[in-house]
Amino acid sequence: MKIIDTIALILIIIGAINWGLIGFFNFNLVSAIFGEMSIVSRVIYALVGISGLWGIKLIFDRD
Repeated sequence: MKIIDTIALILIIIGAINWGLIGFFNFNLVSAIFGEMSIVSRVIYALVGISGLWGIKLIFDRD
């Protein structure tokens, strides 16, 4: 599960950076790279969302 945790954290960081760019500069990096709500953008948003939910598990994981 260590690899899944690492991938989830990377995607959470990407999502946080994207939201920071939106908040500070009104610039959506995912849309700029992959297009406005293209299939790839939607997959990235879905993966970031799933990673956020996985992050809840990481909070309570005490390995």
